[in-house]
Amino acid sequence: MTTPALLPLSGRRLPPLNLGASAFPHHRATLRLSEKFILLLILSAFITLCFGAFFFLPDSSKHKRFDLGLEDVLIPHVDTSKGGKNLGGFLIHGQGHDEHRHREEEERLRNKIRADHEKALEEAKEKLKKSRDEIQAEIQTEKNKVVQELKKKDSKPLPPVPLPNLIGINSGEPADPDIREKRNKIKEMMKHAWDNYRQYGWGHNELKPIARKGHSTNIFGNSQMGATIVDALDTLYIMGLHDEFREGQEWIDKNLDFSVNSEVSVFEVNIRFIGGLLAAYYLSGQEVFKIKAVQLAGKLLPAFNTPTGIPWAMVNLKSGVGRNWGWASAGSSILAEFGTLHMEFVHLSYLTGDPVYYNKVMHIRKLLQKMDRPNGLYPNYLNPRTGRWGQHHTSVGGLGDSFYEYLLKAWLMSDKMDMEARKMYDDAIEAIEKHLIRKSNGGLTFIGEWKNGHLERKMGHLTCFAGGMFALGADGSRDDKAGHYLQLGAEIAHTCHESYDRTTLKLGPEAFKFDGGVEAVAVRQNEKYYILRPEVIETYWYMWRFTHDPKYRQWGWEATQAIDKYCRVSGGFSGVKDVYSSSPTYDDVQQSFFLAETLKYLYLLFSNDDLLPLDNWVFNTEAHPLPVLHLANATLSGNPAYR
Repeated sequence: MTTPALLPLSGRRLPPLNLGASAFPHHRATLRLSEKFILLLILSAFITLCFGAFFFLPDSSKHKRFDLGLEDVLIPHVDTSKGGKNLGGFLIHGQGHDEHRHREEEERLRNKIRADHEKALEEAKEKLKKSRDEIQAEIQTEKNKVVQELKKKDSKPLPPVPLPNLIGINSGEPADPDIREKRNKIKEMMKHAWDNYRQYGWGHNELKPIARKGHSTNIFGNSQMGATIVDALDTLYIMGLHDEFREGQEWIDKNLDFSVNSEVSVFEVNIRFIGGLLAAYYLSGQEVFKIKAVQLAGKLLPAFNTPTGIPWAMVNLKSGVGRNWGWASAGSSILAEFGTLHMEFVHLSYLTGDPVYYNKVMHIRKLLQKMDRPNGLYPNYLNPRTGRWGQHHTSVGGLGDSFYEYLLKAWLMSDKMDMEARKMYDDAIEAIEKHLIRKSNGGLTFIGEWKNGHLERKMGHLTCFAGGMFALGADGSRDDKAGHYLQLGAEIAHTCHESYDRTTLKLGPEAFKFDGGVEAVAVRQNEKYYILRPEVIETYWYMWRFTHDPKYRQWGWEATQAIDKYCRVSGGFSGVKDVYSSSPTYDDVQQSFFLAETLKYLYLLFSNDDLLPLDNWVFNTEAHPLPVLHLANATLSGNPAYR
C-alpha cells in the first residue's frame, strides 16, 4: 500500500491545510491562540467589506474538493448556524470545542499517514523475503482473478437461435475395405499430429515437432491462443475422435482468453478462430464455442474504424488499435484479407441477432462495386485511408485467392439467393480467364499473376485451390458454361498434380514456373519448400465430389503416402525445405492448417459423399464447414431478434 500523494491543486485555490509538524517536519509551528484570534478579526472585517461582491463569485460548493479525510476541516457549505464564518465557500470552525476537534482530526490524520508508511514498509520487507518465482506466482494469481472477472462480464447470454437443418455430421463410412483402410490411415495421422501437439505444445499456437516445444508466428501476436486446438476441433469431430475433441473443448472453456495485449492478423484470426469455433458449435451444439466466437468477433470490430470502413490487417485485441503490414503497398489493406470475412460475419449476425457484423462486410462489398477495376481485375491492394487501389498486382494465389472464393461461397451459403455475390464472382472469373489463364507449351493450363500490365507466368501452390473453386461454381454459371468450368477445374487439378509429380518427394513446391522449357517446376530455392499445405488436396476432393473420377483418390493417396514418408517425425509432422532433394531438411513447424485442412480434405476424399454434403455445408477458406442458411432473404438473420 502506498501513501497518498499530496499534490498541488490547480484552478481555484483553497486555503492551505494545516496537517501539523509531523506531517511536514520543516513547516511552520502551529499559530498561537492570540494570533488566531487577531487573524479571525481581520478576516471578518474583510468579509464584511466584500459582502456584496461575494455573491458574484462562483459557488465553490459545486467544485470537487481534494479529500484527504478532513471531512470536518473543509465543509463546502455556507452554514452560520454553528458559529462559524465562511471563507471563500469553506467553513472554518470557531474556537473552543471546534478547535479541540480540529486538533483531534490532525492527530488522526498524522496517525493514519504514519500507519500507512509502516504498513507499506512491512509489505516491502515481506516482498523482499520472497523468491522471484513466488512473486511471479502472486502476480499471476492476481491476473487470473482479473481475467475471471472479465470473463463474467463478457459471458452475456446470447438469444436462442434455431439451428439450421444439419445433415451429414456423423456418416461417410465407405463400404469398400481398401478405401476404408486408407481413411483409417489418415485418421491415424491426425491422431499422431494431435497427440504430439497435446504432449509438447499444448496451449501454444503451433508445434515444433523436432524441438518438441510450442511455436508461434506474428499472425497470432505474442500470446498463446491455442490456434491448433481451435483449428483442429471440427476435424477431430468428423473423424469420431471425441475424447480429443472434449480435451480441446475443455481447454477452450477454461483458457481461451481474448483480453490480451496482443496484435493479431484480423484475417487469420477470423478464418481459423471464428471459423473454427463456429464450425465446432454447429457440429457439436456446445454453446461455449458460440460464446467464444462472439467474444472474439467483438475484439476484431475496432479494426474497421478506418476512413473507408476497409479494415486494418492487424488489430490489438486489448487496445483496439489497428495498422497494416509494413510491406503492403503504401500502407494498403490486402484484398484476400478484407475480402475473406463474409461467411463468418454473416453467421455471427445470424447467431446473435446483431446486424453489425453483416453490415461491416456488406459495406466492403458496396465500396468495391463502386470502384473502377483495371481490365475488370481486382488489384490486391486497397488503401483504407483513401479508398484507392495500391499497386496494380492481381493474383488468384496469395493476396487475392480467398476473395474470389468468398464471393462464390456467399452465394452458396445464402441458399443461392445472394445474386449480387454471384454476379461479382462471374464478372471476376471472366476477367481472370481472359487475362490470367493460359496454356503452356506442354499443354498445362495455369493461372499467372498480373503485375503492372504484364503477365508473370508463375503459379503458386495457394492458387491450386482454384481448380476446386471452378468446379464448385460450375453449377449456376452464365451462358450454360457449367461443363466449361468443370473442365477448367479438372485442367487446374492436372497441372497442380504435375507440380507434385515432377519433384523427388512427390510433394508440391510453394511456386512453379512456366517459362521456356521449364513447366510446373520451381526455379528459385526459396520456392522449393512444402509446408504441409492443403490447396492441391482441396481441389482433388472437390473434383472427386463432382466427377467421382478415381484418379483424384489415386492422386490424394500419393500425397498421403509422401506426407507420411517425408514429413512425419516422431514428434508430429514437419514441412520440408526442398521437395527436389532426396534428403530434405525439415522446417520444424507443424502448421495448424495441416490439422484443419490438409488432413480433413484427405479424410473427406476417402469418405462417402453423405459426410458434410455440399448442398448443406459450405467450407470456409480454412476448411471449417458452416451450414447453408435457408432464408427467404439472405440479408436477414434466422434469429427472431434480428428480424
